[in-house]
Amino acid sequence: MNIISLVSDMMVPLVMAYIIMYGYKHKIDIYDAFVEGAQSGFKIVLTVLPTLLGLMIAVGVLEHSGLLALLCRLADPFAKIVGFPVEVLPLTLMRLVSSSAATGLLLDIFKNYTPDSFTGRFASVMMCCTETVFYTISVYFMSVKVKKTRYTLVGALIANFAGVAASLWICRLCWG
Repeated sequence: MNIISLVSDMMVPLVMAYIIMYGYKHKIDIYDAFVEGAQSGFKIVLTVLPTLLGLMIAVGVLEHSGLLALLCRLADPFAKIVGFPVEVLPLTLMRLVSSSAATGLLLDIFKNYTPDSFTGRFASVMMCCTETVFYTISVYFMSVKVKKTRYTLVGALIANFAGVAASLWICRLCWG
């Protein structure tokens, strides 16, 4: 275990040393390349900032307006029919929009049901099998100026639903 910890601690300094040696060998001005990359990154952040701000506001509206609770109440009967843990419904819906908000809900599930419970295990597996669809589409498409997403949203939502269904199936298979 000490070797893994040592390799982990040395990874960043080794990568930095490699970059410096590569730049020296190929006669690249590393500092200028770094500054140019940082400026480019800052421009991208400014381009994407309105989208991120809109998503953060949407997450706040979902949580504080009661809309998330209403959506969960509407999905509750269907969830019970298929054996879906109702406690994970808010996490499933929030995962589509925000990974950090979903992580907060996951920690609440761990606190209330423990990570070793079926609900905790299912929530963990589901978090690994799903994506923040709306965040990913808006940020990445906005950064490359894609206006028409065509079938991306439908495909991503279908894939997300498949991830949730597969998570439930796997957890039922492994932990009953």
